[in-house]
Formats: sequence, structure tokens, C-alpha cells
Amino acid sequence: MPILNRAAELQDEVAEWRQHIHRHPELGYQEHETSAFVAEKLRAFGCDDVVTGMGRTGVVGIIRGSRGVGPTIGLRADMDALPITELSGKPYASSVPGKMHACGHDGHTAMLLGAAKYLAETRNFAGSVAVIFQPAEEGGGGGLAMVQDGLMERFGIQSVFGMHNLPGRPVGHFALRPGAIMAATAEFKVKVTGRGGHAAMPHETVDPIVAASQMVAALQTITSRNLDPVASLVISVTKFNAGHAYNVIPDTAEFAGTIRSLDDAVGAKARERLTAICQGIAAAAGAMVEVEIDVNYPVTFNHEAEAALALSVAAAISGADAADGDLPPMMGGEDFSYMLQKRPGAMIFLGNGNTASLHNPAYDFNDEIIPTGISYWVKLAETTLAA
Repeated sequence: MPILNRAAELQDEVAEWRQHIHRHPELGYQEHETSAFVAEKLRAFGCDDVVTGMGRTGVVGIIRGSRGVGPTIGLRADMDALPITELSGKPYASSVPGKMHACGHDGHTAMLLGAAKYLAETRNFAGSVAVIFQPAEEGGGGGLAMVQDGLMERFGIQSVFGMHNLPGRPVGHFALRPGAIMAATAEFKVKVTGRGGHAAMPHETVDPIVAASQMVAALQTITSRNLDPVASLVISVTKFNAGHAYNVIPDTAEFAGTIRSLDDAVGAKARERLTAICQGIAAAAGAMVEVEIDVNYPVTFNHEAEAALALSVAAAISGADAADGDLPPMMGGEDFSYMLQKRPGAMIFLGNGNTASLHNPAYDFNDEIIPTGISYWVKLAETTLAA
């Protein structure tokens, strides 16, 4: 079962769609033009139902098979861009300053549109396929918004699958793993309030910079001294702001960052320890501290049977040597996790080749992988919904 001939024939057309979306990037919950483009295509393909406004700016198309009654499978792509200035130099580069498709969501959307066109033409399955075009994956929780809008119940979705490109993996190679494949995420903000004064008279102040710096250093002990060494946890401080003058100790210092874990209990422990460490150091310094923690995406967890199914389809398309079923877990977050909490399914990765990394201003989705992605979606649907 190699790449479908029809998928190969669609490559140029789908690449044009992808490049159109790439030129017109929209951030989370602002995907109005992208959603309209997707909905127009789905209607033109002859989808039985096209529903807009799911999860605010999401779109769902329903394609009913010609081989009788059966279950409904959900196939999901994300649509939003990132607040990054593009440096790819491509002729179809972003036309919107400060916004670009730096994670390949333009490619994900285009490949699923290509699969929808094929499936609407052939309908060689029993049951229905729900093609899900999700908004706001990049921190906006669009997956949760669609679930809360009744995505699964409204369309009777019984299993759901996602796909993401992966730079560094050979073109057309697939990879996934059962169980935890991507991390749970949380963001934290810490504000330390001391007593400012002259930099030459630190004894008359309560220096918030020193206290905050001690906190930043101490947070690294959570991973090294509070958790089992085999547990996966990342705590990264990514912002630190304090002061405006070289000769003034300020009143406040603030820092912020992210927590990533592959286990909910580990994440909870990290959040507990972060708060306790900051409070303890502040008390020792005579400062005040405010800790805010925003728990974001849960662990992306592939269900065993569905991961095995996805791997078998990938191997049939690209060959067993190009379908890795033991991909190491990644500490990035993914809000497809919310859909996997509601229904069994799996997220798979498709190699983008030797390209710039995700979220890099030089990144570009590799159009060479379009036929492989379309073939995967089609054969996954036809295999799952075989009469």
C-alpha cells in the first residue's frame, strides 16, 4: 500500500492551498480567513455537512461513506500561526508583519483538505469521517474549546487522530509511541517585592533582584533533588525583569517560565515545590512574593490500540523501516491532548526532512511530504471504517 496515485496527483494543487494559507497567517482565534477558505473547499468537495464556528473559529466537515452504516472517525489538523517575523525568504512568505506559519499548521490544514477531497470523491468506507480544523493550538487551547462545544457528541466521533510534521526526520518517515508522547505544560509568573534604594547602600534596602536570582537558581533543584531521577521534568525560566538604572536597587523583580512534565503527578509536585521555594526564599530575605501558576495542556497520551493501528497504516504507506513505533517522548505541549482525553486515538509525526526547526523564523513546511500525509489520512480512515 504505497502512496496513493491520486494523492500524488493532488500534490501541486494542495501545495498551492498550503502556500496561500502560508501567505496569510492568522493567530489563535483570529483564523477567520483561514476558516472561510477551509469551509469553502469542503463545500466544493461535496462534504455532507460543513459546520463553522466550532471552538470559536474551528471548522468541521462530515463525509459519509458509501458502504453502509458505521462509526465516525475524527481526523484533526490545526490552523493557527505564530507571532514570529518570517525569515524563510520564500516567494510565498508571510505577507503579515510579525506573523508566520512557523510550526507547519498551514501544511497540516492543506494535507487534511487534500484527504477530504479524496474521501469525498471515493467514499470507500462504512460510517463517517469528521475532518476537524482546529483553531488556537499555540497556547490558546482551541482543542479544549472544540471539545467544550460538544465536538465529540455532536458528530458522534468514536476515535480521533492527529498528525504533526517533524523537522530532522527523513521526508516521508513516520514516528509515534503509545502512551505519553508530549508533555503537560504550565506557565508561572513570580513577582518579588522588596524595598528599593541607592545601589551604594544595599544594607538599607531589601533587594528583590538578589532574592529573585536565588529563586531562579533554587528552582533547578526541583528536578535534581525532589523527583525520581528517571522522571521527566523541565523547569525553564524564560523572562527576568527588574530595574531601570545602574545606581538604583528597584522595589520589585519579576520572572516567568514554563513547567513541562510527562506525568500529571510529577507536574503537580513541581508546582507545589516551586511555590514553596519562592515563599521560603522571600521570607528569608524579608521580601514579599506573589506566585501565579497557570496549568495549561495535559499530557498528550496515545492509546495503545489506536497507536498500533496508526503505526500499521504508516508502515503500509512508507515501509516498515520508515515507521518508528518507539519515538522518544517530547517535552513540547500539544492541545490535541484534550481530544485524546475524550476519545481514544493517537498523534503521529511525519518527517519534514532536514529543515529549520519548528518555531524558527526560517522554518518552512516541506511540500514534498503532502502525498504521504494525504495517503496516511485516507488509508487510516478506510482501514478504521472498513465494511
